[in-house]
Amino acid sequence: MIDTMSKRQRSWVMSRVRGQHTKPEVVVRMLLHRRGLRFRLGGRGLPGKPDIVLPKHSTVIFVHGCFWHLHRGCKNARMPASNQDYWKKKLEANRARDKVNLAALKKAGWKVVTVWECEIMKCPNQVVDDILRTLGIRKKIEYELSMQDSAVLKVAEKRSRYLISEGDRKRDKTT
Repeated sequence: MIDTMSKRQRSWVMSRVRGQHTKPEVVVRMLLHRRGLRFRLGGRGLPGKPDIVLPKHSTVIFVHGCFWHLHRGCKNARMPASNQDYWKKKLEANRARDKVNLAALKKAGWKVVTVWECEIMKCPNQVVDDILRTLGIRKKIEYELSMQDSAVLKVAEKRSRYLISEGDRKRDKTT
């Protein structure tokens, strides 16, 4: 199958794929914060640059996109129809790099939690409950969710859009 976009259009589309402050990541951060957990972002200096670092619990959290990290059994992890050799090589390299980073983090004494985009978008509160269980937080955190899952996703959508730089907004209008 031939790509229907020109090289310039494809380049522009791919430049909009974000690596930080994505909607699933913002949802997880928002819900963790509401439940009283404090964390750092970006894990610079740690293998794989985890999305969320919980130093108090010696835990790092990766929020993986199903497509980019080939989530097994997920409908969002389909191989593109065009340029399959390129994509297969790229996505398999992502998976191999994840494996190496996971081993390095565990060797350094970190607990590693990986959450998937599809799980977050389906039931964000369940994902955060699972993270709390993984952290070994047995004490029940008194938390009354004032918003339904869909409302949480809408708030995260607004926050993730807010983080787009002013320069990106100007380019979007001119294109």
